[in-house]
Amino acid sequence: MSKQRIGIAMSGGGIKGVCHAGVLKALEEHNLKPDILSGVSAGSIVGAFYSDGYSPDQIGELFSDVNFRQWTKIGIPTKGFFSIDPFVEFLKKNLRTKRLENLPIPLRIVATDLDNGRSETFTSGNLVDCIAASCSVPVLFHPRKINNTNYVDGGVFKNFPASTIRNDCDYLIGINASPLVANDYKLSIINVAARSYHFMFKANIVHDKELCDFLIEPPDMAHFDTFETEKSKEIFSLGYKTAKELLETKKDKN
Repeated sequence: MSKQRIGIAMSGGGIKGVCHAGVLKALEEHNLKPDILSGVSAGSIVGAFYSDGYSPDQIGELFSDVNFRQWTKIGIPTKGFFSIDPFVEFLKKNLRTKRLENLPIPLRIVATDLDNGRSETFTSGNLVDCIAASCSVPVLFHPRKINNTNYVDGGVFKNFPASTIRNDCDYLIGINASPLVANDYKLSIINVAARSYHFMFKANIVHDKELCDFLIEPPDMAHFDTFETEKSKEIFSLGYKTAKELLETKKDKN
């Protein structure tokens, strides 16, 4: 199979993943559009909507008026504190393509097979189910069952899925929305869990970052909390601004 020209890999990061949309907008302005995508958790959400035909600005708008409570509900504590059923309904309502393999731009979605302890990359299947599996942060959210297997957040093993498409594209652009900085934080169940996973994710993104031909990693993204949904517009703008500056610098050097 011939390689795709440009691939874009997008990390997890909760609401910080909206920066992916801002970066995609800057890339489009430089005539850089992906032929293949990969995403985990938040990256899988943005990747799905982008491949489904939404513009970066439209994706930013989709997430501009949401909050954590809108997308979750209290769940059975034995499975997780929250269910993401409201979020799943949001995806069903807004995504036009129903099957992952039918997306106009090929997308690979990474989740963690909780039953067998391994990373899994979906290339086909029910699109919403694959996204939900990739986003199900352990302990916080219920695992997602697909074909009798329980899946949780793909970031447990691979929070930056560059390796899943490295061999399938000539030029790989990576967007990491989760740079590690040990900032102050609020003591709450959500923030403590998010911070703990954030530290854990650091170790599993190093190799994938090295695989990228061009890495976009907005350093100020570390100042935002994973579920700080009220800052989505600011996050989008930061992704756009950072990518635009990096692209201009790269252009001047060439």
